Amino acid sequence: MADLLSTGISGLLASQVGLSTVGHNISNVNTAGYTRQTTTFNARSPQFNGGFYVGQGADAVSVQRAYSQFLTQTVWSANSGQSRALQYAGLTAATNNAVSGSANLQSALDGFFGAVSDVANAPVDTASRQALIGKASTLVSTFRSLSSQFQQIDTQTNQEISNSVDKINSLAKSIADLNGEIQRASVGGAVPNDLLDARDQAISQLSQIVGVNVSQGSGNMVTVSVGNGQPLVNGTDATKLATAFNQYDSSRLEVVGPSGSVISGQLGSGSLGATFDFRTNVLDPARNQLGRAAIAMTDAFNKQHAQGIDLNGDAGGKFFDIADPAVLNSSSNKGTAAVSAKVTDVGKLGAADYIMRFDGTKWNVTTTAGVTVPSTGTGAAGDPILIDGLAITVPSGTPQTGDSFQIQPTRNAASTISVAVSDTSKIAASGPLAATKAAGNTGKATLGNLKITDTADPDFNKPVNIVFTSPTTYTVDGGPPQTYADGDTITGNGWTLKLSGIPAANDTFTVKPAGSASGDNGNALALADVANKGVLDNGITTVGKSYSQLIAQVGTAGAQANTALDAQQSILNQAMASQQSLSGVNMDEEASNLLRFQQAYAASAQVINAANTIFDSLMSAVRG
Repeated sequence: MADLLSTGISGLLASQVGLSTVGHNISNVNTAGYTRQTTTFNARSPQFNGGFYVGQGADAVSVQRAYSQFLTQTVWSANSGQSRALQYAGLTAATNNAVSGSANLQSALDGFFGAVSDVANAPVDTASRQALIGKASTLVSTFRSLSSQFQQIDTQTNQEISNSVDKINSLAKSIADLNGEIQRASVGGAVPNDLLDARDQAISQLSQIVGVNVSQGSGNMVTVSVGNGQPLVNGTDATKLATAFNQYDSSRLEVVGPSGSVISGQLGSGSLGATFDFRTNVLDPARNQLGRAAIAMTDAFNKQHAQGIDLNGDAGGKFFDIADPAVLNSSSNKGTAAVSAKVTDVGKLGAADYIMRFDGTKWNVTTTAGVTVPSTGTGAAGDPILIDGLAITVPSGTPQTGDSFQIQPTRNAASTISVAVSDTSKIAASGPLAATKAAGNTGKATLGNLKITDTADPDFNKPVNIVFTSPTTYTVDGGPPQTYADGDTITGNGWTLKLSGIPAANDTFTVKPAGSASGDNGNALALADVANKGVLDNGITTVGKSYSQLIAQVGTAGAQANTALDAQQSILNQAMASQQSLSGVNMDEEASNLLRFQQAYAASAQVINAANTIFDSLMSAVRG
C-alpha cells in the first residue's frame, strides 16, 4: 500500500505544480512582456515486481516558457523600425506644421510686393511708403518666426537625444543587473522564467530607442550591442553612453561612446536614430532653404533698390540687412586661424553646409556629407577660396594640420534679416533717369517703358534729347538720323526707351537724371518685378518659388514618413501576432488546463484515499 500511496502523492504534487503554473499564467494575462509558462511531467522509474514493472507515479520536472528566440528578436527588430518611423513622422509633422501654419511666408511675400506696387502707383505718397515699410517688417517677422520655429524643433531634438541617452543607460544597467540575477538563479539547471521575461522586456524597451543586437552568453546571460556594434551590456557590466556638444556647433548634442568618440551616425534604427536622421535629412535642409530664400530676397531687392533715387535725390541704400554666412571653428583646432565667408553670387548659392580642413599645405573643402567640393584660391585676402557663390578668406592667424571649420552659408540667415529703411523718404522709388515729353509736341507718340540696362555706362547720367525729324526718323543729341517705327526701342547710354504711337516732325523727348521728388516710379516698377525675377539656381528660381520648394521638400518628407510608419506598424503587428501565438496567454486554453489539472488533482486524492482504505482494511483483519 505504501507504493500506491506514494503514486497518489506524486500525482497530487505534480497536479499542484500544474495548477500553480496555470494560475500564474492567468494572473499575468495583462502583464507586458510576460511569456506563457508550461509544466513538463515525466513518469517515475517503474519498480520490477513479480516479473513485470509497476509504475510509481509522475514528477513535475520543469516549468518552461513557451518561447522562441527567433520570434522575440523579430519583434525587437520590428519594434526598432516602428519606433523609428513613429519618431521620424512626428518630428517631420512638426516641421510641416511650421511651414504651412499661420506664419505663411508666401502670404507675407504677396503682401510686401503688393505694397511695392502701391508705391509704384503713387511714388511720392507718404502713406503708401509707410505701408511698404510696414509690410517689409511683416515679411521680416515671418522669416524670423519660421526660423524661430525651426530652432525650437532643433532644441526639441536635443532634448530627445538627452532623454534617450539617459533611458539607454538606465535600461543597460537593468539588463546587466538582471543578467547577474539570472546567473545566480540558474542553479541545477533551473531557469528563472520571470527574470528572463523581465530582461526581455527591458531589451524590448531598449529596442524602441535604438537598434539592438543580442547574443546568448554563459549562465543564461546575454550580450547586447546597439547600432553598428557599439557594446552596451556584457554579462553584468553595462557601458554608459553620454552626450557632448557638436565639435562645431555648441547648440547641438551628439552621442559619444565610453572613449569619447562620436557615434551619432552609428545608431541605426529606433527613435534615437530617427532623431539624428531627421535633423540631418529634414530639419537642416529646411532651415538652409529658408535662409537661402531670405538671402535671395535681400540680395535681389537691395541691388534693384540701389539703382533708384529716393525723395532726397540720393541713390538708394540697403533696404534689407542680413548677416554673412556663419563660420564655426572646430573645438579641436590647435591653430590660431580665423575664417570668414561672404556670398558673392546668389545665383550659385546652394543649400549645403561645408567643412573646410587644412592638410598642412592647403585648404580642402567638402560638404558635411563628405562630398568633395571643387574650389579655387588659397584663402588669402586677395585670393579667396571660391565655392558655390561663396568667397572664403583666412584673414588672420596660422592654421595647424587638421584644423577645420564648418561654413553654414544659409542656416541662420532667416533669423538675421531686418529692414534697413525706417524713413519713408529713403525709399528709392524713382528710377535714376526720367523720360519726359516736350509740352509742344504735336504728334500722338506717348512715353512707354524706360528700362535701365547699364548704370556703369560713363555717359549714363548725361541728359539726352531725342528729336524726331519726321514721323519715321529721329536724332539723338543731333547725331545721325535713325529710323523709327511704332513700338521700336530707342537705345541710349545704359538705357532703352519705348514709345507708343506716331510722332510728328520736331516732337522732342528727353531722358535725364531724375530729380528729388520727381514722382517717377521707374525703380518702384522694377522693385515690384523682383517678385518675378529669377534669382537662385543661376537665375532660374524666384524667391517665391524657393519657398514653394521648401514646402514641397518638407511635405514630401512628411508623406514618405507617414508611408514608412504605416509599413513599419504592419510589420510590427505581424511580428507580435506570430510571437503572441506562441508565447501569449490564451484564457480559453488556460481554463481548459485548469479544469484538467483540477480533475487530475482530485483523482490523485482518490488514489490516496483508496490506499488509506485498503490499509485500514488490512489493519482491521490483522487485529481480528
